[in-house]
Parts: sequence; C-alpha cells; structure tokens
Amino acid sequence: QHGPYDAIHVGAAAEKIPADLLDQLAIGGRMIIPVGGRADAQALIQIDRRADGEFLQKTLFGVRYVELVDERNLSSGDL
Repeated sequence: QHGPYDAIHVGAAAEKIPADLLDQLAIGGRMIIPVGGRADAQALIQIDRRADGEFLQKTLFGVRYVELVDERNLSSGDL
C-alpha cells in the first residue's frame, strides 16, 4: 500500500500473483512469492521489474506453503 518497494517477500501461497503486489514493486525491484493452490503443486516464483516497467518471471523450485488469506474476504467464522 505504501510502495514502491525494492524487495517483496510473500510468506504464504497465492493462487495467482496478486496485481496489487506487482504494482507495489519498484523499478529494479524483486519479489519472491510462492504460487499455487492448497491442493495444487506450488512453486517459488521470482519476479523482477525491469527498467522499462515490464516483469520478468522465473520459477525457482517447488515448495509447500500455507494459503495467502485476504482479510477483506474473511468472515468471523473463518478465524
């Protein structure tokens, strides 16, 4: 929310790479994020933002993380 950031590490798996996080990545910045669903294979993804603003994505290796939770979509029974 207060980016841009030079580095972003996400400590929980997302189904797909959140656009909101990409928007917060500075030019020349790097994000490391596990991607994949709870029942799917997950991989640690490295995303670099190039000088032209484009993103370069590289799969590093397989991982297993808990799911990323969006607090806006939680009900009190989910906690």
